[in-house]
Amino acid sequence: MCCLVGIMALLGPRFALAFWWIFGNKVDAVFNSWIWPLLGLIFIPWTTLFYVIAWSAIGGVNGAWWIFVALGVVLDISTYSARAAKARYARAY
Repeated sequence: MCCLVGIMALLGPRFALAFWWIFGNKVDAVFNSWIWPLLGLIFIPWTTLFYVIAWSAIGGVNGAWWIFVALGVVLDISTYSARAAKARYARAY
């Protein structure tokens, strides 16, 4: 069960962002190039997903929506740190 939760946390935002990028047009509207969403998909999926959700065509990301993007940063950091802690704990045995 724990592995399933870990896999979903790792693949969930990547799958959602890739699905939105393929079948929607908002990711293309947010980013001017294909390289930035691809790098975001690989390295910081939560932040990229929340940035796309928070982005508005009128003025980009503004106001309280930056808190939402910051939550994505926190989720990305926690995902990577949990993975590193698990690897360190596994080496202890």
